[in-house]
Amino acid sequence: MNVKGILFDLDGTLLNTLEDLGGAMNAVLMRRGLPAHPIADYRYFVGEGIAVLVRRALPASHHDDATVSACVNSMSEEYAAHYMDKTAPYPGIAELLSTLAARGLKMAVLSNKPDKMTKFLVGAYFPTVAFDCISGAREGIPRKPHPAGAFNTARVLAIEPEQFLYLGDSKTDMETANAAGMFPVGALWGFRDEGELKNAGARIIIKAPLELLKVLEAC
Repeated sequence: MNVKGILFDLDGTLLNTLEDLGGAMNAVLMRRGLPAHPIADYRYFVGEGIAVLVRRALPASHHDDATVSACVNSMSEEYAAHYMDKTAPYPGIAELLSTLAARGLKMAVLSNKPDKMTKFLVGAYFPTVAFDCISGAREGIPRKPHPAGAFNTARVLAIEPEQFLYLGDSKTDMETANAAGMFPVGALWGFRDEGELKNAGARIIIKAPLELLKVLEAC
């Protein structure tokens, strides 16, 4: 495979955002007198946008539209105030990105986080990396696992989808990559486990970021 571009997921792939996401949602729950969740549980709540996260975190008895809508608003506000408290790049990510850039590969980020926040986080944590495209959730483009965002990235970078390697940590990412015709690589350091990644169509699963370099050598 002639790889010309790398498309990265953000949460659970480039950045460990779990504590900030879980902490924000737990604060919303506790203000309503609802039980909080262990942070580890949020590994399976996040990844498909705030509305899905809220529904997964709320008790089934509180899934009425009014409660969900109010909690989505509260979660958006709470997370906006705390989304850089404990978030950090995973070990090895900075070295991986600098190596890929030196090799001349085009790089992009595609997240289900709001577009403005996605761009800000990437700029804040990777200020020296010249990503060719950074995209989050925005009107007019369906969220992952719909492939529209991946196709849009391919158009922006003027690279055919099949020339992309897609690195992500969840079922959502693997499904997005396969739907777009990209090569799906599962990141085992992220939020989900090996079984989910394999079942969702990961072609290769790696345990540490720098292993991606070996994958590229084999492609």
